[in-house]
Amino acid sequence: MKTPIINSLNDILENDIISFHMPGHKKGSIFKKLGYENLLENIYKLDTTEIPGTDNLHSPEDAIKKSLERASEAFKSDETYYLVNGSTCGIEAAIMATTNPKDKMILNRDCHQSAINACIIGDINPVYISPNIDKESNNLRGVNYEDVKKVIDNNLDAKVLFLTYPTYFGHVFDLKNICEYAHSKDIVVIIDEAHGAHLGLNDNLPNTALSQGADLVIQSTHKTLPSFTQSSMIHIKGDRIDRNRLSSMLRITESSSPSYLLMASLEIAVDIYVNNGKELMRDLIDNIDEFKIDISKLKNIKIDESEDTTKIFLNTKDLGITGYELEDILRYKYKIQVELSNYYGVLLIATIGNTKEEFNRLKKALIEIDIDNNKNISLKSMTYPMSIPKKVLTPRQAFYSNVKSVKIENSIGEICGEYIIPYPPGVSLISPGEEITKEVIDYVIECKKKGMIVSGVKDNNLEYIQVIEQSETK
Repeated sequence: MKTPIINSLNDILENDIISFHMPGHKKGSIFKKLGYENLLENIYKLDTTEIPGTDNLHSPEDAIKKSLERASEAFKSDETYYLVNGSTCGIEAAIMATTNPKDKMILNRDCHQSAINACIIGDINPVYISPNIDKESNNLRGVNYEDVKKVIDNNLDAKVLFLTYPTYFGHVFDLKNICEYAHSKDIVVIIDEAHGAHLGLNDNLPNTALSQGADLVIQSTHKTLPSFTQSSMIHIKGDRIDRNRLSSMLRITESSSPSYLLMASLEIAVDIYVNNGKELMRDLIDNIDEFKIDISKLKNIKIDESEDTTKIFLNTKDLGITGYELEDILRYKYKIQVELSNYYGVLLIATIGNTKEEFNRLKKALIEIDIDNNKNISLKSMTYPMSIPKKVLTPRQAFYSNVKSVKIENSIGEICGEYIIPYPPGVSLISPGEEITKEVIDYVIECKKKGMIVSGVKDNNLEYIQVIEQSETK
């Protein structure tokens, strides 16, 4: 059949690829386990639109309203909204609902690119907080309270503080005190909790953002809970958010023909969260603890611990191979797919959809890899760019400027006209309007050679980069 997308998806099913990546339902295995399979068997028949009896996502009064109320109760919010355009639309709507054009917003430098896109759309002026980087793995560890406080004190006219919690790699920070300090300066706190929808299921996991004082939280339900890809939620707590304005912004950033399949999957995720979530999370944490004990006995593969134990980073530095190489070995030899690879290792996302058998297969594979691929040399260090590039233009000014292509090695000192984003996780090393540094270019070129995927650039080969014509910066 001439259906290349369907064919590629069927190949994954036929090859029985084990998922340690998003989405959280793990190829639907959790639906089968918990008895939702019959409901979803003919799901295409449920694909409909706003007709009598189905309600309207942008003006819920009946079924959708009741579903949202249950979700709000489950996640302990004052109000919850379903998102069918992913967390991206929620982040953009949240930022623009709490700022006006030309306003200033403080955000962590390692934010998702959608936050910077919101600055372009809403004409918002970003002020960045330096991230903490683990030098042994180049993994993002979040922000420090003192760093956040300093940036707030230097930008008391900022309207919003936007932070990522937890980080992609499962690290958290002192969010409670940060929220309290931001609120004392009349600053709204928005949290990108894309990777933390599951945190409320166990006391041994980090505290949720809502429980620590966040005003508005965006969660990618599909990442760590069992909903379909692209389905997310926004949660509000307190009275600092203008809900009518947020609803208006969501009508701008979100489809006017919302998918009932995605909404249905969110409702199923909530149902599982309420009825089975805590028990399933206990089982998952037990499986992870057992897995980590066994892997700790390996000679060369190490686990970098994070506060969120469901995020497992396997460090290959002592094994002598890159994370890109380990990802390929796991996928093509052992039929195991990880979430992310970088120079130093691979990231696994474990969810309540993963089984003990899957952990056992992963453990067996890693034991063999630890023996077969040991090169008796450690990887050389590769330093993640720590400095925040100088901002010459706002993201919006840069976006609407004229650009030209130059050789990437000749771009140092120029003003960037596009993003340089290692993907995943979608964190921008340099954004439109910022001065290109040698530190960034050297890092990107070297990582590209090692197998890193870079998005945001017009030239996928990374030989050329778009820069802003100098007349635009005067």
